[in-house]
Amino acid sequence: MRVAALYDIHGNPPALEAVLAEIGDDVDLIVVGGDFLGGPRPAEVLELLRGLGERVRFIRGNAERELVEPDPPRPGGPPPCMLDEQRAKLTDEQIAFAYGVPEQQELEIEGLGRVLFCHATPRNDIEIVTPASSEARLREVLAEVEANVVVVGHTHMQDDRVVDGIRFVNAGSVGMPYEDEPGAYWALLGPDVELWRTELEPVVFEDYEFPQATRAEATEFFESLVR
Repeated sequence: MRVAALYDIHGNPPALEAVLAEIGDDVDLIVVGGDFLGGPRPAEVLELLRGLGERVRFIRGNAERELVEPDPPRPGGPPPCMLDEQRAKLTDEQIAFAYGVPEQQELEIEGLGRVLFCHATPRNDIEIVTPASSEARLREVLAEVEANVVVVGHTHMQDDRVVDGIRFVNAGSVGMPYEDEPGAYWALLGPDVELWRTELEPVVFEDYEFPQATRAEATEFFESLVR
């Protein structure tokens, strides 16, 4: 089995379409790892993904959960006005669907074993782990995990490392990457893990501006939230 992990699309249809074109028919499943909404064209992204049928497995991220179950205000979190704008772009059925998908998915992938897909960490959908996070912190995050590989997103930066025999992979962001080169970032699993970048210039939307950050800038910001 070959699985494409597409995380943090953030309502960006051109980025999603570019990745799907590169994937073609070469994968068995597509795991959409949360935060597929939370951007300029959420309904279009959702319907494009649902149109792929049983080939897609969804995971709920904080962007989907907070449409129904918002968190108290937090640094880096969406302001209430942004959630209202997002709800206005979606039907009640679309919101209910996005909120109702699983928080995690586990698959058996040849060459990798048990692979757990979740949005931020196995513990919740907003916990922060970056490429600069210490081995001790990652060990704590993975303490209860029984899978061989954990695939996440949330911080929009690709990562791939092993702690205590568990491989921890951040697939990166399709629609809003915090990387040093433009593109759409994702991961291909089976029989190994490959981190991919689909070439794509930043997409400009007339009514929406994506935040921009390099890996270093994003890492510094995210790590400041957990100190």
